[in-house]
Formats: sequence, structure tokens, C-alpha cells
Amino acid sequence: MTRRRPRDLEAERAALRTAADRLLAGTPLRSASGKLTVSELLRESGLRRDVAYGDHKDLVEEFQARAKAQHCTPTAMRELAEKNVQLKGRLAGVTKALAHEQETSATLRRIIAELDLELHQARNELEQTGNVPRLPTPRLPAARR
Repeated sequence: MTRRRPRDLEAERAALRTAADRLLAGTPLRSASGKLTVSELLRESGLRRDVAYGDHKDLVEEFQARAKAQHCTPTAMRELAEKNVQLKGRLAGVTKALAHEQETSATLRRIIAELDLELHQARNELEQTGNVPRLPTPRLPAARR
């Protein structure tokens, strides 16, 4: 039989309070989204749901009231969301430009392949015609030299 460590209720309460303060300030350490929800509060505090609701329900309700009074997402999270929208817009533009460049590149590769084939065919035709006599170059009079 294993013995459990006695729980430190004050440390748990302090963890919930500091987690609530961080979330409301928009500076979470453990929360991925920073939303003002009880789930994010628990993730931020590192406490289990049964512990929070069992012994510290008053702090959970206090957090919910403070979050409701704030009427919005924390400023830092709002700024991140706005930056995310801007970056998504830039990414869409870059993706469109890349698609255009890839299309242009594919067209140029086809043109190069076609010209290479024509050059190869022209060289073959020249080889098949045999020896073509060269025409004499016109001689310039001595005065023009």
C-alpha cells in the first residue's frame, strides 16, 4: 500500500490564482490558445479538474466572473489573432505567386523541350543531306580591301 503525499491546498489555490492572472493578462505559460475558459485555467495551473472543482470551486467561479467582466479575449491574444490573420493573407498571396511561377516554369520547360527537339531534328536533317558544296566567297577588288 502506497502512501499519498498530503496535498498543499494553499499551493493549489496560489497556482489557480496565478494561472487566472496570467490568462487574464494575456501572458499564459502553458495554455496554447490563451482563451478565458476553465479548461485553459486548469491547463495553465497544472491542476486536475476534480481538484479544482472539489476544493477550489470558489476560485474557478471567481475566474469565470473576471473573464466575463472582461468581455473579450485578452489584448495580447487579440493582437496575436490579428497578426495571424495578416500572416494568413500574406501566405495566400505568396502561395498564389508561387503557383503562377510554377505555371510559368512548366511552360518554359515545355518550350525548351520543343526547341531542343527541333534543333536535334535539324541537325539530323543536315547530316542526312550529305556534303553540300560551299559557294565561293566573292572576291573584293584590291581598292576596297
